[in-house]
Amino acid sequence: MSYQVLARKWRPRNFTEMVGQEHVVRALSNALDHDRLHHAYLFTGTRGVGKTTLARILSKSLNCETGVSSTPCGECSVCREIDEGRFVDLLEVDAASKTGVDDTRELLENVPYVPVRGRYKVYLIDEVHMFSGHSFNALLKTLEEPPPHVKFLLATTDPQKVPVTVLSRCLQFNLKRLPVAQIEGQIRHILEAERVEFEADALGILARAADGSMRDGLSLLDQAIAFGGGSVRSADVRAMLGVVATERLPEMITAAHQGAAERVMSEIEAMSEHAPDFGGLLREVVTLLHRVAVLQQVPTAAQDSWGDAARLHALASLVPADEIQLYYQIALTGQRDLPLAPDARSGFEMVMLRMLAFRPDNANTGADVGAGAQRPAATRSGHAPAARPVERDMPAASEVSGVPEATRQLPQEVTANDLSDWHGFVRRLGLKGMTAQLADNCVLDGWDGKALSLKVDPVCRGLIGSLAERRLQEAISEAVGHAVSLQLQVQEAEEETPAQREAREKRERHEATAADIAGDPLVLALQDTFDAEIVADSIRRIE
Repeated sequence: MSYQVLARKWRPRNFTEMVGQEHVVRALSNALDHDRLHHAYLFTGTRGVGKTTLARILSKSLNCETGVSSTPCGECSVCREIDEGRFVDLLEVDAASKTGVDDTRELLENVPYVPVRGRYKVYLIDEVHMFSGHSFNALLKTLEEPPPHVKFLLATTDPQKVPVTVLSRCLQFNLKRLPVAQIEGQIRHILEAERVEFEADALGILARAADGSMRDGLSLLDQAIAFGGGSVRSADVRAMLGVVATERLPEMITAAHQGAAERVMSEIEAMSEHAPDFGGLLREVVTLLHRVAVLQQVPTAAQDSWGDAARLHALASLVPADEIQLYYQIALTGQRDLPLAPDARSGFEMVMLRMLAFRPDNANTGADVGAGAQRPAATRSGHAPAARPVERDMPAASEVSGVPEATRQLPQEVTANDLSDWHGFVRRLGLKGMTAQLADNCVLDGWDGKALSLKVDPVCRGLIGSLAERRLQEAISEAVGHAVSLQLQVQEAEEETPAQREAREKRERHEATAADIAGDPLVLALQDTFDAEIVADSIRRIE
């Protein structure tokens, strides 16, 4: 007997065997058990999540010789014929190859006739979004009011392409991508049942590579068994999937952060030995940086599909958040430029060289740096200079240190009374960008001439420890004339922050303008004549 692939051999034959999609299984089971059946169902979702499988199980439940229920026997001739794909009253249609209106009309010609063997005649139309507009129009009337012995089961991976007139005539079920844990558990169950030796780590790699699709996971499992000569080993799976190169990406980003150009290039050389797709590898860099950025803001957001969470957390702790954002932008732009490079590898190398060239000077952690790199000199506050910009004009000479020219015009002595008016002091600093945003969302908590304590509004908690904090400290130190110790604490303050005061004053000006307009005689006359209304959101004050 010929070999049957695992995806077909282990395809669920009843609702209890389904892995995932509990919300759909529950709804269909209740409808079958309580005789509340609709005439048309639409199953949507990405590939390999169970759309066609659910449709076939529903067909068995409708036509099982033991009666309509959510538990078909699986042993009667009808159940067996449906499992084997030869039941005469189950008409499976691939809409991708039957797109014309004539095909649809031919399909619907037999709708009025009663089933040959079953209780219902079931039309299972896969990839229904591939139908032409005329085909959908031909289907509409029959789909709305079919004979009582007909059921339509539609499946699609792209419901946006299905006309709303069709959607409104169907009960729609959205199938979810399967979690890594569920795919891994099913793979483990199958390997144990098939008595195939395996390593536990290999299952997680396969489950993540399946990308939410059980069918893809089982296809990869078939490939892994063949690749490993009858067993599933971690090393074999990594080599088969080409993830060896991907797993070196955290080390490469770490080397870029430390300015170790030789290590970056050696990592690329090591990855090239596995013949990777450098375009795909660059996408993996973008994905890695995104996950690290998420963990820096929400440490508990790690998902099973992300792989080794410990390595991601370590990278998130090592590289500052603003530097991760810089690398992300460089990698994202590199994806656009990659097709213009002489070859994919040189384009990938250039992206990493940009990360080295434009990395913040203060990112140097003392590791060996690449040729030509220099250790940055400390500023008066003891911090390294600001980051060099990426893809924008170079700043004026007066802004190279990260402190705007306006701060150099401040008096060299700042007293406690001067700082007590934090709002005015912030305006005199002349800050820009994220540094200004941080200062505008703080209020003074304490100042003894050397140490400055500020309360930070919770909306800006993400800026604590970033380059914006260091630039704010440099600006204040420049204004005072000596190094200032800056202490930030996230806390709701009773008094207004500069940002809150500005928002309140803007709101008050808007309300005053709205009141002036509402009381204007001409406006009142227009309202009376034309029964008009004032749209408050459209009012703009001319300053």
